[in-house]
Amino acid sequence: MSGAKRKTPADQPELPMTESKPPTPEEANPKPAAKENGNGNGAHIVAEDVPAVAHRAFEPGRIEGALHKRVDRSFLDYASYVIRDRAIAHLADGLKPVQRRIMWALKEKDDGRFIKVATIAGHCAQYHPHGDVSISDALVVLTNKRYLIEGQGNYGNIYTGDPAAAPRYIECRLTPLAREEIFNDALTEFVPSYDGRNQEPVTLPSRLPLLLMLGSEGIAVGLSAKILPHNFPELLAAQIAILKSQPFKCLPDFMTGGLMDARDYQDGKGSVKVRAKIKVKDEQTVVIKEIPPGTTTESLIASIEDAAHKGKLKVKSVNDFTSEDVEIEVRAPAGVDAEKLVDALYAFTACEVSIVSRIVVIRDNRPVELTVSDVLRANTAQLVDLLKRELELRQRQLEDELFFRTLERIFIEERIYKRIEQCKTNEAVLAAVFDGFKPFRKELARDLADADVERLLQVRIRRISLFDINRHREEMDKLKAELAEVKKHLKNVKGYAIAHLEGLLEKYGPQYPRLTTKSSRHEEVDAKAVAFKAFKVAYDRESGYVGYKVNGDEFKTECTKFDKLLLVFKDGTYKVTELPEKMFVGPELFYCGLPDRESVFTCAYTDRKASYLKRFTFGGTILNKAYLCIPDKSRILFFATGTPKVLYVRYKPALHQKVHQQTCDPAKIDVKSPKTRGRMLSIKDISSVTAEPTRGWDETAATTEIVFV
Repeated sequence: MSGAKRKTPADQPELPMTESKPPTPEEANPKPAAKENGNGNGAHIVAEDVPAVAHRAFEPGRIEGALHKRVDRSFLDYASYVIRDRAIAHLADGLKPVQRRIMWALKEKDDGRFIKVATIAGHCAQYHPHGDVSISDALVVLTNKRYLIEGQGNYGNIYTGDPAAAPRYIECRLTPLAREEIFNDALTEFVPSYDGRNQEPVTLPSRLPLLLMLGSEGIAVGLSAKILPHNFPELLAAQIAILKSQPFKCLPDFMTGGLMDARDYQDGKGSVKVRAKIKVKDEQTVVIKEIPPGTTTESLIASIEDAAHKGKLKVKSVNDFTSEDVEIEVRAPAGVDAEKLVDALYAFTACEVSIVSRIVVIRDNRPVELTVSDVLRANTAQLVDLLKRELELRQRQLEDELFFRTLERIFIEERIYKRIEQCKTNEAVLAAVFDGFKPFRKELARDLADADVERLLQVRIRRISLFDINRHREEMDKLKAELAEVKKHLKNVKGYAIAHLEGLLEKYGPQYPRLTTKSSRHEEVDAKAVAFKAFKVAYDRESGYVGYKVNGDEFKTECTKFDKLLLVFKDGTYKVTELPEKMFVGPELFYCGLPDRESVFTCAYTDRKASYLKRFTFGGTILNKAYLCIPDKSRILFFATGTPKVLYVRYKPALHQKVHQQTCDPAKIDVKSPKTRGRMLSIKDISSVTAEPTRGWDETAATTEIVFV
């Protein structure tokens, strides 16, 4: 980011030596003049203006406005710098500035041998003003992406997350692909480096779709980019399809492999789901062979242990045998099926991740958001343009070489060099050569120039004495054939580009197979369905607590982390609550279980005037909201899930009472809502309602069945 040049004492104008005089009122309080801040309009005042303003009456509006403009301008400068020169990759070559400077430093140092990373970092520091640590880290990342830099030594492990060795211990060099397809000094635009001592490329003349090959991630001021890496051969095939006006489609490909569901990718504006590749080893053991991008074996194991700790799945042991390939063995406890464990790993751990794609790049010095198709079409158009410019450059070189070879033949065969033996001045030598070529003007493609004569005069005597006309003609024929081929390609640059891409595809396609397996659709995993029942809820009536950390003997229920509890109290109040660790509910709990909208409950209650029986389902409820399943000021006599075959009703003894017990069939009552009143059992005082005969039930007495009216 450019900044205003600081004034030094040497920059201050020299003041004339005069006698000191008392200042006049105008001199003591001069009118402040707005100073220009590099934009020529004088709108921004600099620090030197503030003391001058202080001598005048306070003008808050003027000062605040100037400060607001200064802050706005400085913030925009900073934001523009971070976006264009730090965080966001360029569309032309797919590289961030630090990556481009690394590649240029490698090109300058390249001699085919491995070079210490510390050496490259030091050399690159003359272009990149942010320290050698950032350079070394970016170089390691580029090397691990395989395409452009070949590494030797410990560059870390993308599976385990182990860091690379220190820069002084590891070496690197350009790959053949980078040497052949990334650089061309004649077509590279240069700008001064940050200190003005060197020249660095604006962008590299890349003939590869590097942006989608490498992928990129960056966070700038006000925007972020997340470009997923794609498969190199598939990108080349897509470029061929573009040149042939055929449909194409490209999907991401990650170095860590995995199984990918790209239904929502939306040409780079959506997201993909990537799963680990899990194989069932035996009935209780599964092995993770590939992991999703953005995870490591360490983070994946941590997510498994965390899910097990929270009770979302049951795991007996986790062993990491990863070396060159990922191998994480997960064993389930007895009674847990391996297939269900696989579903739980996808549902509750980092074995499945969702990655959002947002392709933001620098184009025409501005950030823009594009799709995969937009990027590929731009890269393909750039490839055609670069190939055309290379052909035009080669054509000029061949024509110049043919012209000079013709000059050289005439110069030697016609012994024009003999004419300069008697010349005593440079002007005479030039004139003699020009005169010697006048008879042969028709054989030349253009007029002779001073530079051509200077080049001829540098031909050595040995070359003149050993000149072989037959060999010279063979060389001329080769140059003419190559020139004809170049002109042929220039007439059909698109076809030449297709041939170039097909050659790359044939050469490099087998080296870069797809690592991430494409899947048209993942089987959706219902987290609630695959959750393990790892929590045992119980109720202790003596203490009044319920939960999975309560030691009680009543209402024991196995639950998952996602389950809710239905609590029904003796006064008919009920509510649904989250799975509690230890919650006080008091000694009046009548029922505790898992809520189910389809489950039928049978309830008998009394309101002191009569007793009623009903069947109902609880239906939907709001969490932690209290409801009533019997009228207010009533009392539950019997409550059970399902429908008992028979209910045994015993009455309290009363004067002149002949019937002391009866039975009834609850199945004869329709199932309704909890608010229904139900069918009347009796107006007598009921002692008990049970589903089984209890102590006090007279098996010998005649028992009638209650008839519901």
